[in-house]
Amino acid sequence: MATIKVATPQSEDFTGNLYVFEVPVRIWHWVHALAITVLAVTGYLIASPLPSMSGEASDSFLMGNIRLVHFIAAMVFAVGLLVRFYWAIVGNEYSRGLLIPPVWRGQFWSRMWHEVLVYSFLTRKIAKYRGHNPLAQIFMWLINVVLALFMVCTGFALYSQGTGAGSWADVLFGWVFVIEPSSQAVRMWHLTGMWLMVVFIIVHLYMVIRADFMSRQNGISVMIDGVRRFKDDGPRDPQ
Repeated sequence: MATIKVATPQSEDFTGNLYVFEVPVRIWHWVHALAITVLAVTGYLIASPLPSMSGEASDSFLMGNIRLVHFIAAMVFAVGLLVRFYWAIVGNEYSRGLLIPPVWRGQFWSRMWHEVLVYSFLTRKIAKYRGHNPLAQIFMWLINVVLALFMVCTGFALYSQGTGAGSWADVLFGWVFVIEPSSQAVRMWHLTGMWLMVVFIIVHLYMVIRADFMSRQNGISVMIDGVRRFKDDGPRDPQ
């Protein structure tokens, strides 16, 4: 059985198996992915409702149930995001990468450009990373922090229209309608954000599957057991 080491900033051996992503990070990853999937499907149906069913409206509450599932998934999404932010503070250095990509380092940008070339098939030199590569870090920050907070704010602002003035949703997120008084405009912002998340998921799946086949480290299983496995002793660029 291969020896599994705990990755630290001082680690110099990048050829073995390193324990990188802690349990809370992995749980959040899969719960977050499930919540986004449910939100995208139900959000699409809310934006493009199903045809009306025959009979009395009181006999069918399909769209109401779809909205309920959407609201529940939104709560899971928001709470999960808060927990993930907390763990970014108390967890290991790879947990903090979500909130604070090291953009102040010149090496970070050179490595990110290298990853752009790799995923564009313009270079065959594959780097090794204990955590996420710089390109992935930037996109995760944009999607899982900036866009996620945008979706929470616009989503709960829309929710506040149903809960009414003075409700918790109105108190915390009613300011969105101060910036944009039009409810329809906020809905379009929210819908656009959903499609951006869907595009990100497609690109993310491509990147992790590609990593498993063409990179020097695992891309999928690392979010199952938290262990980064390096496949050979090829060119290194540990991060």
